[in-house]
Amino acid sequence: MIPEVIAPPTLLLVHGAWHGGWCWDRLRVALDGEALRACTVDLPSAGGRSGIAEDVHVIREALAAIDGPVVVVAHSYGGIPVTQAIAGAHNVVHVVYLAAFQLDVGESLFGFYGVPAPPPSEVTQAIPDDPITQFYADVPSPEAERAVERLLPQSVQSFTDTVERSGWRDIPSTYIVCENDQAFPAERQETLAVRSDEIHRLASSHSPFLSLPQDLAILLSKITLGASS
Repeated sequence: MIPEVIAPPTLLLVHGAWHGGWCWDRLRVALDGEALRACTVDLPSAGGRSGIAEDVHVIREALAAIDGPVVVVAHSYGGIPVTQAIAGAHNVVHVVYLAAFQLDVGESLFGFYGVPAPPPSEVTQAIPDDPITQFYADVPSPEAERAVERLLPQSVQSFTDTVERSGWRDIPSTYIVCENDQAFPAERQETLAVRSDEIHRLASSHSPFLSLPQDLAILLSKITLGASS
């Protein structure tokens, strides 16, 4: 009798602030080489006026559309709605925080930094003045410039809304620290990484899916296969 081949979990890739699902394109090609299927979302807070709740809704819809187990990979701000979206999601077997905000109930991004909420008239957060240095310091210049052209203003509400449920308290989690990060310094990442069950590190800036897609794919493959064993 030929044993049944069990497919590994599907990866759901959730981008950070100012970005979109497009930022994962190079990584998805690398994941194909690791025989891993990956899906992406476009969070409405990027380019819109919505907060965490709307982002959570989009993530939960994506999870519901995936058959079988899922490993969710959250980058940067994406960790905030992912934390809430995976709470009670029965098909999520693991969550990976990639230089991400692994916050707890009652915490917000601005609160993590000790920044007061801006006035109600401030609806969107502008794209940072030097996005190449902050996001793409180790990304080849032509690709970094193309990425900058696709960035969108980010909803301020998404930075002030607080987490209402913490899915990582019930679901195994891994934190990947980006050691040369200019946007979210590694020291701050380390303060959140202790909330995960295991920690890995990459010698990359804030966007290893663009600068080190193959290295990141290999690491995610290791994590994903471990989650399915």
